[in-house]
Amino acid sequence: MRKLCISIVLIAHTLAISSLVSAQETPYLFILGVAQDAGYPQVGCYQPHCMKGWEDPYQRRTATSLALIDPERDLNFLFEATPHLPEQLYTLQIEAPTTRDGLDGVFLTHAHIGHYAGLMHFGREAMNAQGLPVYAMPLMSAYLSNNGPWSQLIALDNVALMPLRDNHPVALTTTLSVTPMLVPHRDEFSETVGYHIEGPNKSALFIPDINKWADWDTDIAALIKTVDYALLDATFFADGELGNRDMSQIPHPFVVESMALFSDLSATEREKVWFIHFNHTNPLLNPESLESLRVLDAGYHIAVEGLRLAL
Repeated sequence: MRKLCISIVLIAHTLAISSLVSAQETPYLFILGVAQDAGYPQVGCYQPHCMKGWEDPYQRRTATSLALIDPERDLNFLFEATPHLPEQLYTLQIEAPTTRDGLDGVFLTHAHIGHYAGLMHFGREAMNAQGLPVYAMPLMSAYLSNNGPWSQLIALDNVALMPLRDNHPVALTTTLSVTPMLVPHRDEFSETVGYHIEGPNKSALFIPDINKWADWDTDIAALIKTVDYALLDATFFADGELGNRDMSQIPHPFVVESMALFSDLSATEREKVWFIHFNHTNPLLNPESLESLRVLDAGYHIAVEGLRLAL
């Protein structure tokens, strides 16, 4: 009976996704990765929940990253430069082939390894990119400029830092804009931002990392109502997920906390939520887990690699 219920929910979820996945003529978001910084399975993890990923390549997931694709103008932008950049750029090339050098820009959220370390692949030892625009906030830009090996990318003009300001939109085209929003996080080396991505018809919220929703001076539930998609931090499903480790040292909104916070939203508003950025311990990585069934049954979505969201 449990398998039947899971199958029914998964089929409904797949149908919902398929309604969003079609040949795109207008700009759209394309999900390249859904895992936490180290991907799934995580390096050094040989517990049963990780062994599934080591033993079956189809179970593996890369670090969270989005592509913003404008087919009509032949433009491809990336959100996050992850350690899995080679695989993700290949996936992007299959999805949106281009005869140019590839990317038109990269937007960074902050200086944790899963979000910027992939910049190394743009250096002269690898792609040897030329003047690739990298959009970053002031502290993030200063970190890259003043610390090797990242400073070499700038000195050799592999990348060109493009300044961002909190709540100031960047117009990419006449119909596409990206606005950074400061969010509270463990800012050891830089500030952290989420992004509001505005297309010609729809808009999206992308917040892969934040401490707790209550720490932010913005009402996330109210913000969800203003967009069409909300891709939100789901690093951990619930407290205790890391065994004896004190999870308050690495604060994130647990999925169960987010669902409780959003429970008063209408069904239509809850359907906008796509949980993303899953730690290797998160049971939402397993589409057949009871936790996945619980999330889907409550009307939320679980982000998957290869998903397209029309803008």
